[in-house]
Amino acid sequence: MANTIFIVGVLGNIISSLAYLSPLKTFWRIVKNRSTEDFSSIPYICTLMNAILWIYYGITKPDSFLIATINGFGAVTQIVYILIFLVFISPRMRAKTALLVGLLDVGFAAAAISFTHFMFQGDVRIVVVGFICDCSGMLVYASPLAAMKTVITTKSVEFMPFLLSFAILLNGGFWTLYALLAKDILVGIPNGIGLLLGIAQLILYGIYHRYEPLKEASDNLEDGLQNESLIPACDSVS
Repeated sequence: MANTIFIVGVLGNIISSLAYLSPLKTFWRIVKNRSTEDFSSIPYICTLMNAILWIYYGITKPDSFLIATINGFGAVTQIVYILIFLVFISPRMRAKTALLVGLLDVGFAAAAISFTHFMFQGDVRIVVVGFICDCSGMLVYASPLAAMKTVITTKSVEFMPFLLSFAILLNGGFWTLYALLAKDILVGIPNGIGLLLGIAQLILYGIYHRYEPLKEASDNLEDGLQNESLIPACDSVS
């Protein structure tokens, strides 16, 4: 069983690496156009926070180094993506984006790690850290909900890349299987949700990928993004 868990974990690392690299086309577009357009920085900020916390979980829990390794790679990719956002985002939004990075990726992550390290020990610490990781993981997997809303509103999949949706599906599937084999419910919960969201996104992609975007809806979306910040309200994580 241990060998099977290891093999699934390695495959999960490979799939997750592809998932972390899947936005490369999006960021090449941002660099080429020198604009972040309608793309949101929130998913990458949340993913970086999530990766930092899962690194700590993988280090804290015995025999979970594969969780730490893939999230270490993920943290590096998200830092690069966020730096690109900070370079090409509008000056008005740059400070707000940097503030959010400081609050979530530095402040919250450091507070969570320090709190659990000094307040808990042994299995209790593992459970508490895992619970915090699950909460942040749900935020990460909820991030695509805004993209799904945009798809439905504009009837266009332009801002919901297929590769990213497919990567979310595969990533959730492999790590859900890993959690079942390792009997780690704390890993299974967020990845099970990710699997369901990946399926939902691919269904939407299948429905709308041949549609031309509705001009009125696209214009309204563009106007809204010009008059409001790229970062949505807290009650609508994206």
